[in-house]
Amino acid sequence: MLLLALDTATPAVTVALHDGDDVIASSSQVDARRHGELLLPAVDRVLAEAGLRLDAVTGIVAGIGPGPYTGLRVGLMTADTFGLALGVPVHGVCTLDGLAYAADLDGPFVVATDARRKEVYWARYADSRTRLTEPAVDRPADIADQVAGLPAVGAGALLYPDTFPQAREPEHVSAAALARLAVERLKAGQELPAPRPLYLRRPDAQVPKNYKVVTPK
Repeated sequence: MLLLALDTATPAVTVALHDGDDVIASSSQVDARRHGELLLPAVDRVLAEAGLRLDAVTGIVAGIGPGPYTGLRVGLMTADTFGLALGVPVHGVCTLDGLAYAADLDGPFVVATDARRKEVYWARYADSRTRLTEPAVDRPADIADQVAGLPAVGAGALLYPDTFPQAREPEHVSAAALARLAVERLKAGQELPAPRPLYLRRPDAQVPKNYKVVTPK
C-alpha cells in the first residue's frame, strides 16, 4: 500500500504519503490564495523526500471539506486526475474528521474551521474517531448553546473565543492525519466514500438575476 493524501479545504495546502504502516513524507503550507500554485510542487516534494515516483502510488485520499468552493475543488480535481491517470482508487475523507483525528481527544468536543463571512464549518464528535453530527455551516453565535462547555479545535474555534472558550490546536488539517485515519478505516474493512465535495453553500460567483442569453439569429 502507498497512499497519497491531500487536502485543500482550508488555508493549508497539505500532502502526505502513507506506506500502510505510517506516514513516510509530508508537507503543509498555509496560504489561502495559492492552493493551485502550491499543491503540485508539494506532491513532488513528498515523493522526492520518500525517494518514490508517482506511479508507485496505489491509492489517493482526498479531503472533501467542507470548505470554500475555489480551494476545495483544486484538491478534488487533482485527486480525481491522479486516480484516472494511475488507474487507482480515490477515497474521500471529511476534512473535519481529519482535524478531529489529529486532536486525539477522548471525550466530546467540537471541530470548527473558518468558513469566512463570519461563519464556521463545524461538527460535534464523541471522540477523535466518532462524528455525532453532519457537517454544517453557521454563525458561531447561532450554535453557542450546542457547543457550550465543549473543547473545540480548528481555526474557526480559535477565531471566535466567545463561542469556543476552550479552543485549541490543531488549527488546520494535515494530510498526515487524513492518511492515518483513512488507512485505519480501510484496514478495519470500512468503505470510504467517493471524493464528492462538501460545499454546504453556493459559490460566490453566480449568474445574475434576469440574465438574458443572447444568441445569433
